[in-house]
This record gives sequence, C-alpha cells and structure tokens, in this order.
Amino acid sequence: MTPQLIALSFDANDPVALARFWAGVLGWEMGSPTNGTAIVPADDTGFRIRFLATDEPKTGPNQMHFDLTSTSLDDQQETVARALALGARRIDIGQGSDAAHVVLADPEGNEFCVIEPGNNFLADCGFIGALSSDGSQAVGYFWSEALGWPLVWDQDQETAIRSPHGGPKITWGGPPVSPKTGKNRLHLDLAPPADGDQQAEVDRLVSLGATRIDTGQGDVGWVVMVDPDGNEFCVLPSLG
Repeated sequence: MTPQLIALSFDANDPVALARFWAGVLGWEMGSPTNGTAIVPADDTGFRIRFLATDEPKTGPNQMHFDLTSTSLDDQQETVARALALGARRIDIGQGSDAAHVVLADPEGNEFCVIEPGNNFLADCGFIGALSSDGSQAVGYFWSEALGWPLVWDQDQETAIRSPHGGPKITWGGPPVSPKTGKNRLHLDLAPPADGDQQAEVDRLVSLGATRIDTGQGDVGWVVMVDPDGNEFCVLPSLG
C-alpha cells in the first residue's frame, strides 16, 4: 500500500508565530505540538501543516508555494486583506501589473498566491487549490507513483497530481527548473499506513528514484530522502 501524505512542513524562525499566521489565513485550528507546531485543516485538505524551528534565514524563492482560490473578486480581495492584516506583504516576482492573481509573502518571506475567481484548473479544489512547485516532468511522475495519486495534468512537460479523495493538487511547472542552492524551506512528510513497514516503504521509494540522505538529523525515527529533483522529504514510522 502507498504511504499517506500527512504533513507539509515549513522551516520557521518563529514556528508559533508563523503557525498563527497561517491558521488565521486558512481558518484552521492550532494543533498539539508533535515534533513541531502544527495547524489542522478544517476542510478536505487531507494533511496538516507543521512548523519546525530553524535558525537558518530564508534565501531565495521557495520550490513550492500555495495557490489559494477565490469564489469572487470580493472574496479574493478579502483573502488578500486578511493576509496583509496578519502580517503578509505584497511582493513582485515579475508577475506584471496586469496579473489577475495577487502574489504575497508571509511574515518569514514564504511566497504564496491568491488566485483570481474563474480559474478553471482549480475550479473543483478547495481554498488551498494547489501546492505549486518548481520541478521536472519526471518528478511529477515520481510523486504520482510514490503517493498513488493519479496524474490530472500532463502536458508540455507540466504535471499535476491529486489525491483520489480530493483536496489540493500538487503541480510541477516543468523546465527550466531553478538550480537548487540549499535545503528547501518546505518539505513533505509521508508515513506508511497502519499495516505498512517504514523500511519497505523507503526501499520502494528508492526503487522509484528517491535517495536517502544525511542532513545531520542524527538518531531519529524518520528517514530523510530526496526525490529525483533533489527535493527533501521525510518518511515517518507507520501510522499504526
């Protein structure tokens, strides 16, 4: 059986403050700290968001960011206003003055977009419409196999997958892929199902193209790996 995506983890200089920001933007609840501070979805997102303490500053754009959806122009403006009031700021990443979406950064500089209403690609998604990623077609194929999520887009080397149970899409924009300059600020946390085996899952992911790595994590219960594009992720012990 394939593993479950149980969390998206942010490295954060102030985990509690960043968790409160995202809980306020998304309307999620603060969860019990377990290896970090977490917020818990109030919808069908299917995974929680964890905030892990780090002293490292953010450098450069993230490999992955949220695309938040809107039901109307008023709804888009309300989301932007709420985020700004909570500590976000507008940023320019070259989107141009006529862009219909709004690009923001959270209090620690993590980019996210508030998408305009009427976006057909995200039409049947929830408030978090997508985890939009910089990545190759091959890495989209890898994650489809790794999670057992079907491809819902595969065109011009751009790929997207989505859980059969709904929730956000994960998308990869295809080439050119920006060179990786250090550890990603965001990563995915997977866990085998209750009847699964962590080592067997690690071996399966290696067979799909992942690699085990040492980030100085020491003697811990999770396994740190990278996908074929070099993006870190963790395999936690079985959920059983």
